[in-house]
Formats: sequence, C-alpha cells, structure tokens
Amino acid sequence: MADLSTVFTGLKFENPFLLSSAPPTESDANIMRAFEAGWAGVVTKTIGLHPVVNVKGPKTKFLRAENSAYNMSMNKRQNSTLVASWNWELISDKPIDWWIGRLSKVKKAYPKKMLVASIMAGSGNDKELNNWQTLTKACQDEGVDALELNFSCPHMDRVDMGSNVGKNKVLCSVVTQAVKEVAKIPVWVKLTPATADIAEEAAASFRGGADAISSSNTFPSLPLIDPNTLDFEMSVDGLVSSGGLGGPAILPLSLHKMSQMTRAFADKEFSGIGGIATFDHALCYFLLGCGTVQVCTAAMLDQAIGPNVIKALIAGMNEFMERRSFSHLEDFRGLRRDRVVSHSQIKRPEQFDYRGGYESEEQEGYARPQPVLAKS
Repeated sequence: MADLSTVFTGLKFENPFLLSSAPPTESDANIMRAFEAGWAGVVTKTIGLHPVVNVKGPKTKFLRAENSAYNMSMNKRQNSTLVASWNWELISDKPIDWWIGRLSKVKKAYPKKMLVASIMAGSGNDKELNNWQTLTKACQDEGVDALELNFSCPHMDRVDMGSNVGKNKVLCSVVTQAVKEVAKIPVWVKLTPATADIAEEAAASFRGGADAISSSNTFPSLPLIDPNTLDFEMSVDGLVSSGGLGGPAILPLSLHKMSQMTRAFADKEFSGIGGIATFDHALCYFLLGCGTVQVCTAAMLDQAIGPNVIKALIAGMNEFMERRSFSHLEDFRGLRRDRVVSHSQIKRPEQFDYRGGYESEEQEGYARPQPVLAKS
C-alpha cells in the first residue's frame, strides 16, 4: 500500500482529506463520526464569540439538472443529476462558550486526528482584532491543532465580516497578523473566490504571517426563479439574499482560483476546496500544488459526514499511487502547476505570424480599416 500520510503546515495527517467548515461539522458528535469514518482532519463550523440567528426555513438546497434536458431546479425529481449546492447559512449558531469543553473532548478522543477550528470576528478596529485574539486563545487552549480564519463567507449579517474581509488586502494582512501575535499553532486563511486576482489577497495574508491558504469557499449567487410561480426557489416570505454556490459546478472555477495562488507562491502551502467528490477531483488540486483538500457537498449527501466518500477517496488515491508507482503525495504534488500559462503562450497554427493580437506596425490594437468599395 502507498503511504497516504502527508505533513501540512507542520502537522501530520494520516491522509490528505478533510471535511471542510460547513453544516457537516457543526457539532462535536458529527466531528467524531467523521473521524470514525476515516477523515484525517475536520475543520469546525465557523465559531464566533456571540450567537447568530439563521434564516427561517431551509438553509441549504441542492440544484439538479434533468438528464434529458437543460432544465435545472432545486425541486427533487427523478432522472436528474446534481449540479450544485446552494446555501445562505451563517456561521455556527453556537458561540464559543458552547464549543469550549467539546473541542477538548474531541481532541482527547482522537489525538492522532487533526482538529482545525474555523473562527470569525469583525474587522476595522482594535476591539474586533481583540475578538480574533480571544477566539484564537480559547480554541488553542482547547487543544485544536490549527486555526482557519474565515475571510470568505459570502453572506453575512455584518459588512465587516466574512468575504468583505477577504476582498480587502489590508484587512487580510492586519487580521492575520493580529491572530499570529497570540497563536501558538498553525494559522490557515480561507479566502473568498469573489475577487479579481485572489493571489493579491493571498500575498497580503502571507505578509500577515499565514501558514497556509484555503480556497475556495462558495461563490456568491442567487437561486433560480421558478417560471411557473415567478418566485425564487429558495426564499423567505418571497425575499432572497445572496447565498453560496458549491458542489460540482464550482470545481473548474475553484481550480482556476487555486492556480492563480499556487503559481504565484510555489513555496507556500494550500488546501484545495470546491466540487470534490472523487479522487480524480482531488487529484486536480494536488497536481496544482495543494497539500490537502477539503470536502463538503458530497459529504452532506452521504449521511452528512461522507463515510462512503472518504472510503472512495482513500481507495482512489491508493489505486492511483500504486498504478503510477508513487510513494508519497510529494511525488506528484504540483506536477501540473507550471502547465497553466497566460493565453498568449498557447501555441497558434504555424501558418500565422501571431503577435498577441496586435498589429505588426506601430499602431497597436485594432485592425486596419478596410477600404470601402465604390458602388457600381
């Protein structure tokens, strides 16, 4: 058997597969079920200082497409295929006081598993920076192995939290630095994909001292509108707000975001998230340079914590490594990172003298106007 273990930010994982911060990791009971199933690590549902109140009614639904048509809907029906998940769930509705005692219980029960606490506070003033530090100290005192800073949630009640932090390079750096001042364990930063060049926010986070970057969180989105009722398929009293799109639909998008970062920081560590259900999906992230990957949607649809998903991931990795004669993840991590290039570097047919879309003469940009033929 191949050696599936990996060292990521100084922590030894028995395999590179984690459950991401999401509904499946909202309780100590679920986390322990996940460890029993075979996940090497779990990132808790994001923990804050104070309770939050979620929307009335369903918080997560799944978008499916008909197999024989282009029709997509969140309504359950036969002969359809999963396209994406959609949620507008906030962070854990259980404050830090609820988690204290439970985190330490989980860690004591599973000392060889990696328990990562996702945390979130506000930004923009010293009080909020102190809140980040309070959460940091409380979680690490519970014995968690690492912290993941949530700079990525696409839907928050407050404008100074979540992806609004991840879109601001200064806040990425300042908040990370504040956490690192008191952290004694590795600090991962989870960035939002809703930014023009995610490598810029990654750079700011690394300047603040981040040990690794996780991405992508879900993409900001709206549910579809039912053509019969003219109502959104997910709403409360007819009203809807931006939610997060995850699952298979975001796999290529998330790979692009990850590639932007791993090419810019080949010597840094990254945890890939977005659309992973099989080892083939996870392999894409490994080949781009990720050292671990995190799973959500596939696990939610498999008994909440994905016992069959993790078995398939482990079996798939074993089979792949044995077939390719790889001994460790490091043998193939990043093998395809340098294959991603700017569009101008993609070869054109030999018969064309290509100059990146510009004219060969001094005037660049647009093609020369063609002469107007006189009417006969």
